[in-house]
Amino acid sequence: MAERERDRVRTREQRGQAAGRARAGAAAVRHDVSLLTDDDLFLFNEGSHYRLYEKLGAHPLTVQGEEGTFFAVWAPDAERIFVMGDFNNWDTGSHPLRARAQSGIWEGFVPGVARGTAYKYHLQSRYQGYRVDKADPFAFCAEVPPRTASVVWDLAYPWGDGEWMRSRAGRNAVSGPVAIYEMHLGSWMRAPGEGNRPLTYRELAPLLADYVERMGFTHVEFLPVMEHPFYGSWGYQVTGFFAPTSRYGTPQDFMYLVDTLHQRGIGVILDWVPSHFPTDEHGLAYFDGTHLYEHGDSRQGFHPDWKTYVFNYGRNEVRSFLMSSALFWLSTYHADGLRVDAVASMLYLDYSRKEGEWVPNQYGGRENLEAVAFLRRFNEDVYRAHPDVVTVAEESTAWPMVSRPTYVGGLGFGMKWDMGWMHDTLVYMAKDPVHRKHHHNLLTFRMLYAYTENFVLPLSHDEVVHGKGSLLGKMSGDDWQKFANLRLLLGYMYGQPAKKLLFMGGEFGQWREWNHDESLDWHLTQYAPHAGLQEWVSHLNALYRNEPALYEWDCEVPGFEWVDANDSDQSVLTFLRRGRSTGTLLLVAANFTPVPRPNYRVGVPRGGFWREVLNSDALEYGGSGWGNLGGVQSVPVPCHGRAYSLTLTLPPLAAVFFRSEGER
Repeated sequence: MAERERDRVRTREQRGQAAGRARAGAAAVRHDVSLLTDDDLFLFNEGSHYRLYEKLGAHPLTVQGEEGTFFAVWAPDAERIFVMGDFNNWDTGSHPLRARAQSGIWEGFVPGVARGTAYKYHLQSRYQGYRVDKADPFAFCAEVPPRTASVVWDLAYPWGDGEWMRSRAGRNAVSGPVAIYEMHLGSWMRAPGEGNRPLTYRELAPLLADYVERMGFTHVEFLPVMEHPFYGSWGYQVTGFFAPTSRYGTPQDFMYLVDTLHQRGIGVILDWVPSHFPTDEHGLAYFDGTHLYEHGDSRQGFHPDWKTYVFNYGRNEVRSFLMSSALFWLSTYHADGLRVDAVASMLYLDYSRKEGEWVPNQYGGRENLEAVAFLRRFNEDVYRAHPDVVTVAEESTAWPMVSRPTYVGGLGFGMKWDMGWMHDTLVYMAKDPVHRKHHHNLLTFRMLYAYTENFVLPLSHDEVVHGKGSLLGKMSGDDWQKFANLRLLLGYMYGQPAKKLLFMGGEFGQWREWNHDESLDWHLTQYAPHAGLQEWVSHLNALYRNEPALYEWDCEVPGFEWVDANDSDQSVLTFLRRGRSTGTLLLVAANFTPVPRPNYRVGVPRGGFWREVLNSDALEYGGSGWGNLGGVQSVPVPCHGRAYSLTLTLPPLAAVFFRSEGER
């Protein structure tokens, strides 16, 4: 009994102390300070406020000589909201925010709260006594996971990439060379002898810039850098839509990485995920006791595959949130493009759902009209604000006109991943060459649709995980043939009309699958086959960037012409690539069997000398050394419907590039 009485006394004392702190805290929170105007509230509730990150969240300010932080959070169904953190010993009731009219926004200025202070919002909902501690949806910085608090931060940084920013329009154009190196920040390279820890943003910056510049890629694409609680999601389950993950450093450290790449002439594309978000309690899910960010109907608001929530694209404030996130990364972090993840899951109401598990649209169809409208507006407004960037859709279906302007009925993206090419080509390359003649159409089918979109050919991270094997491991044959096949695959890809994307490790032939917990196997590059493959990729990038015929008409019909698409018996493809400049012409020949083919006649449209400018079977790449001794002189012998022809030596499992240097 005595113990219970002491507990009751202690509880009364604690309640009294809490009440005293609440009175003191309420006095300490100033409600006469706001960054939000009436226009801000109107635009936010209308769904057209795209710079919310300047108004909501945590912003260090000096008010009448008093330093502190202004907090603002959207939670229309909250009954009370308190800000808590290091500054008040995480007291859930001492620093209340005040509702701003009927906007659903709660705000307040807390003196003495400075940059680096960890904080959360304690919400008391109107519904069912729901109480929860939430991270700030608009936070610029977060604690290092697994800790989940937000951190007060500013975004001041002395950018040095002015020259890049002035010239990047041409570097992102569909008429320019775009060769993307896709990578995961935490596993590209790790610090040896330091517990296998990932490199920081600042450690990574010079190493990555040196490597990408040496390899000749034009852009780096980062798997999502936005804060995420589960490292194994690779960043695709985002909780911090305005915060680069703190695993590798501060916001300014990430800015330094982008700045360094820009100063070395390398573009930066960020994966952005507006398709779903995780169910973690501290995140957006069930934010104020209601389905605030997610759709309220689980048939539309819950993703069955990923066990995540789906945004409510029909809600104005949610559109303002997502658009503000997109423009934030382009404006504040100088990103050169956004690759939008899982677009197909947004477009279809029945995506990965069985009959009866989805709700048709107002016309009875399966198209998510609200998501379609959002994506169109996203592209329109991104290109209006930043006409020199690029948006890229990861869209895996045959949805029409993904990369066509909205005014002709398209979704408005700048480019789209060609998932069909990736799938068909990898299936083909895994087959024994003796059987490839029966599957020749897997290589040729792409040209039936190649100009329906502005395509990127992706050999991405998704193809080297979950038991799929590495790129090198997918290739058929013995070890020598596997390397030859991979060089051939990459040569064929660079010869095809479209932009290019290669995930890290594929460029030097990593044997094992990608593991996000470990570094790439850089030690392999000391061995000749891997070093040769790496050299081949660097030379492919150099040829691609220096030959307008390989990029100027990547997305237009005049840039490509079959010479012979039908030699299935010998598994050989030959085609021409043209540039806009008069006379710019290349011939690409690819032999998909391990049988050398001397005296192989190919028709060409002009006479003169055709110089062999690249050959994947060269000794320096680990090949067998078959080739054409620098080039071939054409002869006036008609072939393939053309007045001239070449007699070529086609190396085994190889791609060969020839440049026309003769008559025009």
